[in-house]
Amino acid sequence: MIEDLVEDLSGSDEKEELYEHFNFEVDKGQSLTRMDKYLLGLIPNTSRNKIQNAVKANCILVNGKPEKSNYKVKPLDNISVLMPNPPREIEIIAEDIPLNVVYEDDDVILINKEAGLVVHPGYGNYTGTLVNALTYRFQDKKTKTGEEIKPYLVHRIDKNTSGIMIVAKNEWAQIHLAKQFFNHTIDRKYYALVWGDFKEDEGTINVHVGRNPKDRLVMTTFPEGDQGRHAITHFKVVERFGYVTLVECVLETGRTHQIRVHMKSIGHPLFNDATYGGNEILKGTTFTKYKQYIKNCFEIIPRQSLHAKQLGFIHPTTEEYLFFDSELPMDFSTVLDKWRSYSKYKEIEE
Repeated sequence: MIEDLVEDLSGSDEKEELYEHFNFEVDKGQSLTRMDKYLLGLIPNTSRNKIQNAVKANCILVNGKPEKSNYKVKPLDNISVLMPNPPREIEIIAEDIPLNVVYEDDDVILINKEAGLVVHPGYGNYTGTLVNALTYRFQDKKTKTGEEIKPYLVHRIDKNTSGIMIVAKNEWAQIHLAKQFFNHTIDRKYYALVWGDFKEDEGTINVHVGRNPKDRLVMTTFPEGDQGRHAITHFKVVERFGYVTLVECVLETGRTHQIRVHMKSIGHPLFNDATYGGNEILKGTTFTKYKQYIKNCFEIIPRQSLHAKQLGFIHPTTEEYLFFDSELPMDFSTVLDKWRSYSKYKEIEE
């Protein structure tokens, strides 16, 4: 059970996990005690309400299984507390960084993230991230119950992928949304520009994805299914340009770089994806003018051509279904326009 919960939850360029924040083995001499009361005495800076919210979301496990708040803790029980964000290792610095806010209320904020913006501080990126920007935006603000508002991540989008993402503003919203991601009930749709044309108009890629044994920094597919993790991507052709194609991708599972790796596995790497070979001329002619044309396109969109376009979810408090659609960023739309013009020119020549 614990292994299932801590696996990647979604997203081709997203990594969403539940992290173990605390693990307790109950002493042999412990008397029967309500779980929420027991944890209240062990976890610093918490409250019974926070613990009960985590219990409701099945994020507190006893011997690998979710239990209710009134579960009576017994000697030698193993209790794990899982949360969507990793335990904080560094102090987050508030930074005034402009953000494209799509929607915001007391529980959530949706951002149309620009390519190049790292989501969370980490090795090599301790400042200048989305979390730094949100920390600045929320500073000195409090919830209706007087708690400090902070950004609580429930998923991530890769640095060089653009698009819409959601961030929780309190622990309850974070837990509620994290469970939706884990249960794959979040509706998300990506647009990807990939190399090559497709014989079919739509299809499904069902191939395991995992770390490349030869290079742990990148992912790869395992066709035999004996390695990596189960991964399913559904795709549909949106627009054909001959040498490249605009496709719509919907994730049934979520693995790191899933869309990028899956598309490469069927011979359609993302346009200008340097990590997975899409930054080479893979389709087209050998003419010098064509090579220059591709070089110009790469300069316009100097990243993998992937955009998280749509996001739908159940609101943590109102329980209403909310849906958001984002416009393609300038670099992506400009390259599409160039390919539209080029494909028409090519048709006239032929």
